[in-house]
Amino acid sequence: MKIAVEGCMHGDLDNVYRTLQHIERIHDTKIDLLLCCGDFQAVRNEHDLKSLKASPKHRKMNSFWKYYSGEAIAPYPTIFIGGNHEASNYLWELYYGGWAAPNIYFLGFAGVVKFGHLRIGGLSGIYKSRDHYSSGHYERPPYNEHTIKSVYHVREYDVHKLMQVEEPIDIFLSHDWPVRITDHGDLKQLLQKKPFFTKEVREKKLGSDAAAYLLEKLKPPYWFSAHLHCKFAARVQHGGEGGPVTNFLALDKCGEHRDFLQVIEVESGPGPYEIQYDEEWLEITRRFNSAFPLTVASANFSNVYLDKEAWRNWVRSKLQARGARPFEFCQTAPSHNPSKKSDDSSGAFPVCPRNPQTESLLQFLELPYLLDNMSESSDAARNSFPSSNSYNNPEEIFIDDVDESDPARNSFPSSNSYNNPEEIFIDDVDESDPEE
Repeated sequence: MKIAVEGCMHGDLDNVYRTLQHIERIHDTKIDLLLCCGDFQAVRNEHDLKSLKASPKHRKMNSFWKYYSGEAIAPYPTIFIGGNHEASNYLWELYYGGWAAPNIYFLGFAGVVKFGHLRIGGLSGIYKSRDHYSSGHYERPPYNEHTIKSVYHVREYDVHKLMQVEEPIDIFLSHDWPVRITDHGDLKQLLQKKPFFTKEVREKKLGSDAAAYLLEKLKPPYWFSAHLHCKFAARVQHGGEGGPVTNFLALDKCGEHRDFLQVIEVESGPGPYEIQYDEEWLEITRRFNSAFPLTVASANFSNVYLDKEAWRNWVRSKLQARGARPFEFCQTAPSHNPSKKSDDSSGAFPVCPRNPQTESLLQFLELPYLLDNMSESSDAARNSFPSSNSYNNPEEIFIDDVDESDPARNSFPSSNSYNNPEEIFIDDVDESDPEE
């Protein structure tokens, strides 16, 4: 199975899909799946731009709306996670995962799905321990100046659910890198390209502690990230010689002369190659929903039902009866109309709509719908923030780094963006590193 991996999409689906079709033609190959490591920007209309954390000059419609509206169809099954530049209002509708557009699947704030015989997991957002990690999901659209930033930060609750996964994960996606992943690759070359990373690397702060916990627990053969707008490869040996190995690769944002795309070949059984619910993940979702934290307070796991085998059997019987294909895509807001000056008309956009996919999944799992619970979240959003000057937001670096006017956004990368996986994971990793 050939899988394309893309770094930061920034809404530029048209160019990424065209590039993959170009690769298929010149290499006479077929790509089965596209994975995107965040900053996907599933912006459906101008209203969604209000939930995108970026300066006004960087808020662009780009091309996702075409795929949402049906004007264009994604030529490859596409799975993505969220980053720190997202239409957060739309992704909140699909908190548990679901179709953001036909053939384009959001893994959720945390999730695992199957594609053929592969299990693909992911964690959306970026990590910031001091201010957000232990909080619940208290943000609700419309977001204010604080919640538009906090909503995309990783939460302990979602990480805790992923830590319950026991069966092997083949591929894992995170937006920011696992902290200390730089110990396992060519750090010298990285700092030559990005010298301003030096202080964070030295202090062991470049990356996500949460992602590092998951890397150590899950030990997937492949881990892909983005966020820092550069390519970096590493090989992590778990448990000493002879233990499992994780091949790590971070990729750049879409643009000419940028390493934003990689095609790998992964062993997999025969098809069908289609996205399906994962039985173990649905059991974890079902079992931990009672602890879903919807205010600023941390999750309380004391009431979580511990008999996972009972819930696993229950989920299995439900999937056997219904099938494992996700519930069908459904539009919940109008699509951008380029023939109109603005499609943000008053009253056309519900503040926090219930996505029928999410409702159907929760009904299937016999769980209550909680995503529009506003009982305490509004007060928490107003009263539980540090001041805007109390910390430096790492994401602000990357907002400035995104040049939306770059003419490369309308160009193909060179054909050498298609490499064999061994060229990443062997040649790009310093084999003399004692950590290896």
